[in-house]
Amino acid sequence: MELGLKGKSVIVTAASKGLGRAIATEFAREGAHVLLASRSEETLQTAVTEIKNETSNKNVDYIVCDMKDKEAIQAMVEKASKRNGTVDVLINNAGGPPAGKFLDMTDEDWYHAFELNLLSFIRTTRAVVPFMQKQNQGHIVNIASSSIKQNLDNLVLSNTMRPGIAGLAKSLSQELGEDNILVNTVGPGTIETDRIRALNHHRAVQTGSSVAEVKQKAERQVPMKRYGRPDEFARAIVFLASGANTYISGQSLIVDGGLVKAL
Repeated sequence: MELGLKGKSVIVTAASKGLGRAIATEFAREGAHVLLASRSEETLQTAVTEIKNETSNKNVDYIVCDMKDKEAIQAMVEKASKRNGTVDVLINNAGGPPAGKFLDMTDEDWYHAFELNLLSFIRTTRAVVPFMQKQNQGHIVNIASSSIKQNLDNLVLSNTMRPGIAGLAKSLSQELGEDNILVNTVGPGTIETDRIRALNHHRAVQTGSSVAEVKQKAERQVPMKRYGRPDEFARAIVFLASGANTYISGQSLIVDGGLVKAL
């Protein structure tokens, strides 16, 4: 299948490691011009160098960007548009909020989760839409969580903020459809990343189990009996954001090996 991504201008946020890095790698493999964003310049430099070596794509760059900083987000979009003339694809991604129950959370925790996991997506989208409208095409994919379909235990912040992302995408798909801008949300299930390892450690401390026991129990709950790989998740994102997708918009997709039971 021809994805039509060669030479396309792609922004991937929270891209120095984990799912964001895997997504950026797959876009680079398809010949896109990829801009990675994250807060850590050191990890960004490492990621860009390794992606270039792995994919033989030299059109991979980075920018340091705190997704809670409005000016930094604008600078990120300006860099992508100046390098490539426009922005064709935006992959909204951000680190997950802390684990915990409702009474564990302070106002500061709620504000932080809102700024990082919802407002940042709003700001990046607002910055790229004019470029996409001008060229009458574009793809936006929001990376959320399986909590957009089914609540996750002990993750009240995620359970609250992530469905807002799906609601935003649905509204945008209706408002921007006539501009040929497709907007979708994808939620990872148990994909083996640092985030999942950190949550497993948190559960191990809570339950008095070992991390290995927590992982084994979680894997048994997945119909495929294993965690997903970041590259498996990334390929779904790349398809939705590619020229091969011309009519899927406003949807919420879970990539989880069949774990979530909600329809």
